[in-house]
Amino acid sequence: MAVHLTTELKAELNRIANAITAPGKGILAADESTGTMGKRLANIGAENTEEMRRQYRQLLFTGEDVVAENISGVILFHETLYQKADDGTLFADILKKKGIIKGIKVDKGVVPLMNTDGECTTQGLDGLSERCAQYKKDGCDFAKWRCVLKIGHNTPSPLSILENANVLARYASICQMNGLVPIVEPEILPDGDHDLRRSQKVTEKVLAACYKALSDHNVYLEGTLLKPNMCTPGMGCAMRATPVEIGMATVTALSRTVPPAVPGITFLSGGQSEEEATANLNAINQVPIKRPWTLTFSFGRALQASVLAAWGGKTENIKAGQNQLRTRAKANGEAAMGKFGGGAASAAGGQSLFIANHQY
Repeated sequence: MAVHLTTELKAELNRIANAITAPGKGILAADESTGTMGKRLANIGAENTEEMRRQYRQLLFTGEDVVAENISGVILFHETLYQKADDGTLFADILKKKGIIKGIKVDKGVVPLMNTDGECTTQGLDGLSERCAQYKKDGCDFAKWRCVLKIGHNTPSPLSILENANVLARYASICQMNGLVPIVEPEILPDGDHDLRRSQKVTEKVLAACYKALSDHNVYLEGTLLKPNMCTPGMGCAMRATPVEIGMATVTALSRTVPPAVPGITFLSGGQSEEEATANLNAINQVPIKRPWTLTFSFGRALQASVLAAWGGKTENIKAGQNQLRTRAKANGEAAMGKFGGGAASAAGGQSLFIANHQY
């Protein structure tokens, strides 16, 4: 039996994608796995328990409604989707009341690609359709799947590029059949000593392969979002780049590879400090090149570093943490329109968030 997206389902997917990337709005990526959340909590001297993770996510989701002016969607981890606030209200219902769209991380992590130079692919396709159907039933409207590529002397290899593109395309088609907008995330890690030019060249190769695969899998582009890295020099490169240079390289790479049918591009922060990520997003939106898609944010660390530092795992600091989230969200909302004028500095804002070979 042939399976096709109905006209009504296409319209719903397109509506969701456009709502997520509405002007001045972006995504809070709060989908850290249990292990990754443990590392975040360890940095502030807090224990990695389910209750502590719940308290932190409660802080993120129960602040003033004004945060929804700049955060349109939240990506959740499976555990978080079913957790409740102190008063017994599901986090999912709290977000819905604020008008924030719920997303869910559906991949199951990276695994090695045999006979490659430390390259990997992402697992989780088995049973994905059933999980997506359940997540849609439980109130999610979009999903995220992260693939990881590395720049080295011989990487990313043609095998790595092809394999990850096909995995992302298969995931995207499964999501759409179940009513979820897929965020396609081919993250090229900032590890290495490559320069800005190499970053741009590799980004173009990877994105071109992704959109070839999405086309081959008959994915409805108007009902998708892209979550790429910004084009930046590797963390080990001595020659740094200005936000203007990063903006030009990034938008050039996108204009050469991403079809105009895609509603929006939600950048990952990729280990940049909060202030760097905001400045670079602002510069990207000021590049004098035609941009047919919304260019906004889907930040995890770059929206949460100051929040975690202000909270410190202490009940009396919840309000301080929520204030930091509101400040960072507003700054990035302005940057998503190329209108950020500074003034969002914090104690943790300039700290490097780079983690070598970063895992979620």
